[in-house]
Amino acid sequence: MNKVFKTLTLLIVIALVFGVVFSSCKKKEEAVSAAPVVKPIVGMATDVGGLGDKSFNDGSYQGLKEAGVDLNLDARVVESKQQTDYVPNLSGLAEDGAKVVFAVGFLMADALLEAAANNPDTAFAGIDIWVDPSTAPKNVQGLLFKEQESGYVAGVLAGLMTKEYASVSDRLNDDNVVGMVLGMDIPPVERYQAGFYAGVKSVNPDCKVLSVVTGTFVDQAKGKESALAMIEQGADVIFQIAGLTGIGALNAADEAGVAGIGVDVDQYGVAPEAIMTSAVKGITQATYLTTKDVIDGKFTGGNNRVFGINEDTTGISPYHNWNNVIPSAVKDAVDAAIADLKSGKVEAPASRAEAGYEG
Repeated sequence: MNKVFKTLTLLIVIALVFGVVFSSCKKKEEAVSAAPVVKPIVGMATDVGGLGDKSFNDGSYQGLKEAGVDLNLDARVVESKQQTDYVPNLSGLAEDGAKVVFAVGFLMADALLEAAANNPDTAFAGIDIWVDPSTAPKNVQGLLFKEQESGYVAGVLAGLMTKEYASVSDRLNDDNVVGMVLGMDIPPVERYQAGFYAGVKSVNPDCKVLSVVTGTFVDQAKGKESALAMIEQGADVIFQIAGLTGIGALNAADEAGVAGIGVDVDQYGVAPEAIMTSAVKGITQATYLTTKDVIDGKFTGGNNRVFGINEDTTGISPYHNWNNVIPSAVKDAVDAAIADLKSGKVEAPASRAEAGYEG
């Protein structure tokens, strides 16, 4: 009996010990499984226009956010209030451990190169920034666009609608004048301007094309004032190429009862009744694809990547409320212009000199 009792006692002790060990292991496993998953960081620093510009800052951030969702990343953005914020913002994201940091806007070129040189283990990419392959750090890539193609297609639309088909909408007149409101006179803006001018003239040689450089991307009041001045001169289509400043130009077109054309992204929501279309470029797509390249280990720096109409990243947005207003003949002409650009039959000019535009 004592032997049986001792045996049972031993078995009970073993079971209890095993149970304690098993419970302890299980708790450790649960603790490990409950630990938060640390997502890779990807970041972006805006230019002084900041978020809410409904243009290239918002478009770039959209691509970063989409990559964050699809690739399970921690997408962060830092807004620059002044140009002296550029280097600290870019460098700060790198110091936080970001796998890639985007600088948004031509004016951030010097800051991008400085931050990239100081943080060689971080990938950097610049929206609208050209880098010199012979001198650029090997961890930085420029992301460029053929804005002249988008401008050209939008110009074909504007050139036809302002004269030949003006009768289809109360927002158009018979003066045969269109206008452009520019931000700062920098290469991406000039490419849009040259392309738009060439597109207008390709279908409407007699059209008067007005243009004004506001000198800023962040002053809506100035954009509105500039647009109204051109509207007083007969312009019935206003193309904005001015970031946040251009929102004021589109609002002026809406309030004055004329038509508007947005830029960079689909800006239909700014003034749904006025905006015929937007001259767009693949900012969102470029940011997304570059982020994916970094995460997949395919990023190569020290060079530039150019997006154009043959990559389906330039062109125009849907016509939205104007879809039933714009005649089929105009839509066909726009489609033909796109086809000609893709085939190489037409090459949109990238500068005012190439377009023969004196402004």
